[in-house]
Amino acid sequence: MENKDIRKAIEDSGLKHWQVAEALRIHEGSFSRQLRRELDEARKREVFQAIEKAKLAL
Repeated sequence: MENKDIRKAIEDSGLKHWQVAEALRIHEGSFSRQLRRELDEARKREVFQAIEKAKLAL
């Protein structure tokens, strides 16, 4: 499975993928498709920032 670190961070935060996608301002399906392939480091940083942003919105 690709992007295990991102998937684990989402699970540990108690968020759902759709909430992270919303913080990234993209459709849930687009986010799901992006996670199928390993993301580059720049995109991973964006996703981790979105996870933090979404956690604050809870």
